Amino acid sequence: MLRSGAGPEQSRQASEADATASTFLAKEHQHIRYNPLQDEWVLVSAHRMKRPWQGQVEPSLLKTVPRHDPHNPLCPGATRANGEVNPHYDGTFLFDNDFPALQPDAPNPGPSDHPLFQAEAARGVCKVLCFHPWSDMTLPLMSVPEIRTVVDVWASVTEELSAQYPWVQIFENKGAMMGCSNPHPHCQVWASSFLPDIAQREERSQRAYQNENGKPLLMEYGHQELLRKERLVLTSEHWLVLVPFWAVWPFQTLLLPRRHVQRLPELTSAERDDLALIMKKLLTKYDNLFETSFPYTMGWHGAPTGSEAEATWDHWQLHAHYYPPLLRSATVRKFMVGYEMLAQAQRDLTPEQAAERLRALPEVHYSLGPKDRETAATS
Repeated sequence: MLRSGAGPEQSRQASEADATASTFLAKEHQHIRYNPLQDEWVLVSAHRMKRPWQGQVEPSLLKTVPRHDPHNPLCPGATRANGEVNPHYDGTFLFDNDFPALQPDAPNPGPSDHPLFQAEAARGVCKVLCFHPWSDMTLPLMSVPEIRTVVDVWASVTEELSAQYPWVQIFENKGAMMGCSNPHPHCQVWASSFLPDIAQREERSQRAYQNENGKPLLMEYGHQELLRKERLVLTSEHWLVLVPFWAVWPFQTLLLPRRHVQRLPELTSAERDDLALIMKKLLTKYDNLFETSFPYTMGWHGAPTGSEAEATWDHWQLHAHYYPPLLRSATVRKFMVGYEMLAQAQRDLTPEQAAERLRALPEVHYSLGPKDRETAATS
């Protein structure tokens, strides 16, 4: 609204003068932040956390999940939809997805007759990796050696598929809230003949930053976060976990190696051991935040592979994204609708506030009994 007797330009100048006279507080005043990795902005409106919530409340999670269900297609010994019988595995189990989004032999759609109607071939393979034989197990409750085995399979399947495909996407959808239809602990691996949109954006951003500044974007970013400390959640000899300055989801985190590493198979044995430990700590903190099995989508981004592997990828840094939806409690989530779908992302608490809450949480799982807590604390 214009001030009485003032024109638009005078009103704008007066408004800017008022804003300059105030002391900016990120936790009180809305502002926008830039994501240099994916070349996008996010609106931060921390004051909205004060509003009462009268929206949707998610149903409580199942208290118990059967350890073994012979009708669950991911369990050892179960028969899957295609008639194949799973082995009686006692560790990890990797197999081809029975309902793949990508197949290796799809035909080419052919040339387009108009620039507004373009289609290209999409080929690939999809796999499923079960983390553990028990359906009532999750990564934060698994032992560090068991998680290390998962890390090793991630690295080996990446190496296998990267010989043919330019992009290998490892991702885990945990919890029904994130669209996971089966509680058995597992992730997926999709390898594609094309570079997906987000990978293309990260490629352009990292290459441009290196060309302009002479150093990898995420290496410099990790260095800066170590100096500033306010968004760090966990640090170890080989890894950093932080809430990104540009985080969109309430308790989103970024997992970074300290060393310049481009792809998962390049991780040393010590880095893999340390990764398993810091993953367990992070996911335990997540569960402890609202004392629930914390839902999230996570995934790894490494340098492109396949025929692109021989190119120079010094600008790339391996990293993992964790995107959890919970905001206020175990039953109140963040929705990406309205403004987020039509304009740009928006968040309701600052990344610094989220990091502070995660940092303060214990690294021993809330569900463990006294004896198990003592064992976990000394392991």
